[in-house]
Amino acid sequence: MTSTVGMPEYDIARAASCPFDPAPAMQARQQEGPVTRVRLWDGSTPWLVTGHAEHRALLADQRVSVDHSRPGMPRTTQGSAETMTEAETQQLMQMLKDTSIPGLSFILKDDPEHARLRRMVTGAFAVRRVEAMRTAVQRIVDEFLDKMLAGPKPVDLVEAFALPVPSLVICELLGVPYSDHEFFQDNSRTIINRASSTLQRIEAQTKLGDYLDDLIGERIGKPGDDLLSALAERVEAGDLPRQEAVSMGVLMLFAGHETTANMIALGTLALLEHPDQLALLRDTDHPALAASAVEELLRYLTITHGGLLRVALADIELGGQTIREGDGIIVVNETANRDSTVFADPDRLDIRRDARQQVAFGHGVHACVGQPLARMELQVAYPALLRRIPSLRLATDLDRISFKHDGFVYGVYELPVTW
Repeated sequence: MTSTVGMPEYDIARAASCPFDPAPAMQARQQEGPVTRVRLWDGSTPWLVTGHAEHRALLADQRVSVDHSRPGMPRTTQGSAETMTEAETQQLMQMLKDTSIPGLSFILKDDPEHARLRRMVTGAFAVRRVEAMRTAVQRIVDEFLDKMLAGPKPVDLVEAFALPVPSLVICELLGVPYSDHEFFQDNSRTIINRASSTLQRIEAQTKLGDYLDDLIGERIGKPGDDLLSALAERVEAGDLPRQEAVSMGVLMLFAGHETTANMIALGTLALLEHPDQLALLRDTDHPALAASAVEELLRYLTITHGGLLRVALADIELGGQTIREGDGIIVVNETANRDSTVFADPDRLDIRRDARQQVAFGHGVHACVGQPLARMELQVAYPALLRRIPSLRLATDLDRISFKHDGFVYGVYELPVTW
């Protein structure tokens, strides 16, 4: 049994003085080595993978599992059983008995089932199809910028631009009415909030599941030209259980807007805090620089900062350590993206850097399926915002900005700007 005496605790809290940088605790673990051990709230001691090479090797290794039901899978946040009242516990048990809770579909499954389900949606996010959407996304971006410019200022960039743009895009792709955006945004925030209890998450997932189930039901027999219709056709053909189609819809709906929204807002803030980099992007119309800027911002910010969770299915030699079968593993994106052996001067934002080796979307077979869409949206949003509002600036001090330290997705709650 591994001794926990003196073992550092797992802590992803970023420093208030350096809100764009990885947590000091994670940086300290990386200095100790690319593969170390860390202590969780429940006393377990999973492996922490902080190096870039080790990150890619581990996520490409078929000897690890993403199945959260396996023994040894790390639990990075404390379960709600210790804090739920008896009434809440009874309510949770009744919900589990009476409902089929939509999960996160294929992202928590191993191959071959993961690959089978993933193939059903990859076509919608293929680079060629995403590029065909660029003009429509540009129209959406311009429409929201028109509203911003015509309205009062200062304005919260999150509510006026960063959140509605990807929400409308994913609604059009899936075939979800944008008029329901407040409903799915509120429930999505509950799901990804680290402070949410098990009961709160299940309630939010159930609400989204019921909502998506109704929409898929409407598409069965009456398909349209959208992704929910494609899933409904799979259900009708017997290739996909309806509950699995619902889970896939829930996953793509909340992941498709929440992550990109946070990247738009946090990336804009990072550029405002680095005016030389902002000017470079604002004053050029070269698509290659916009693409480069997006890769660098993804690397520099790495908004998925809760760690990717795995469990070893066999003994694995990695980074000079032996990870034993059944050991839990936490793979840290943000430190891998600040690895000085791969990225020179990694703590510096440089939009001309070749950052294509960044791992903000993960790596291997479980890498984010929607990354082509996210990249394209960001390539459209940043330049359009900066060129149409060239005098854009913060309407408050940086130390008054509230950052999302409590979420699995990092970002800001509000971003007051003016011009």
